Amino acid sequence: MFMKLFSNSGSSRERFLEAILQSAIEYAIISMDLDGLVTTWNEGARRILGWDEDEIIGQPAAMIFTEEDRLAGILQLEMTEALTEGHGNDERWHVRKDGSLFWASGQMMALTSDDGEVEGFVKILRDRTEQRENEERQRILMHELSHRMKNTLAVVQAITSQSFRNATSMEDAEQSISARINAYSKAHDILLQQNWLGTSMATIVEATAINLGLDTSGRFNASGPAVELGPQAALCFSLVLHELVTNASKYGALSSDTGTVEIKWSVRNEVGAPSLNFTWQEVGGPAVEAPIKKGFGTRLVSSSLSAFGEVSLDYAPTGLILRLKAQLQKLQYKNYSDAQE
Repeated sequence: MFMKLFSNSGSSRERFLEAILQSAIEYAIISMDLDGLVTTWNEGARRILGWDEDEIIGQPAAMIFTEEDRLAGILQLEMTEALTEGHGNDERWHVRKDGSLFWASGQMMALTSDDGEVEGFVKILRDRTEQRENEERQRILMHELSHRMKNTLAVVQAITSQSFRNATSMEDAEQSISARINAYSKAHDILLQQNWLGTSMATIVEATAINLGLDTSGRFNASGPAVELGPQAALCFSLVLHELVTNASKYGALSSDTGTVEIKWSVRNEVGAPSLNFTWQEVGGPAVEAPIKKGFGTRLVSSSLSAFGEVSLDYAPTGLILRLKAQLQKLQYKNYSDAQE
C-alpha cells in the first residue's frame, strides 16, 4: 500500500508531521528519490547511523549497506519489492559512518503524489543489534547445554556400566555408582559457581578432600602454584582424584594408619609452551604390587588424563606414583562444547 505525501497540506500539518518525524529517535526514517539518493534524514537516522543531515542529503542511500549488499543491489531489490509487494523487508547488517556494523530491522515503502505517481521511497529501520546478539547468545547457550547434557549422560552411563562390571555385589555397585556420580556432581557445582569458565587445581583438590572427609586428617597433602583449569579438565581431575583416593583408601596408603598421599604440581615453560607437571604419590602404606587386571579406576585415570598429556602409573613397592605432563593450553581450554567434538 502506497504512502501519500502531504505536499499540498497546510503548514501547520507539515510542522506536525515534521515534529513526529524528528521525535521518532529510535527509528531511522530516510526518504530517497527514484535514483536512491537521500532526500530527508531524521534525528533517529543521525543517532543510529552517525551522519548529520547535511552530510548525507543527496548521497546514495546505499552508503548504509555493506559492500557485499551494495554489490548485490539489495537497495534496488527493496525498491522493487516496495513497488510490487507494497513493502520491501530489511533484516540485515548495515554500516554506520564510523564503519561499525549494526543489525537493522525495517521496511522500504513507496512514496506517491496525490495523483498516484511514484515520487520516491521511504525507508524505516531500527537498530536490533542487541536483540540479535541476545538471540545468538541464547542459541550458543542451548548448543552448549546440549553438549553438556550429552557428555554428562555419557559419563554417567560409563560410570554405571563399569561399576556394575567390576562390582562384587549389588550393594558394592550401588555404593560405587553413588560415590562417583557425587564426585562428578560436586565438580559441576564448582564450575557453575564460576559461570562454567573453569576453576583452579587447588579448588578441585580441596573439594575432593572435603568430599571424602580428608581435609582435616593431615594425611592428604597438596601443594602447587595457582593453575586454572578449563571445564573439561576440571571434571576430569575431579573423577580421577576421586578414584585415586578411593583406591588408596581400599588398597593403598590410606588403608593403613601411617600412610599419606602427597599431591604436587608445578608449571614449566618449555619452548614457549607452558606445561603442567602433576604428581600423585602414596607413601607409608602396604607394599604395592601391579594389578593383574586393570579395574575401572585404573582405566579411568589413564584414559581421562591421557587426553591432556603423557600419563605414567608406577606401582612402586613403596606406594603408587602417578605422573602427568600436559600442555597448560589444553588444560585451560574454555570452550567446553568444542572440546567434546
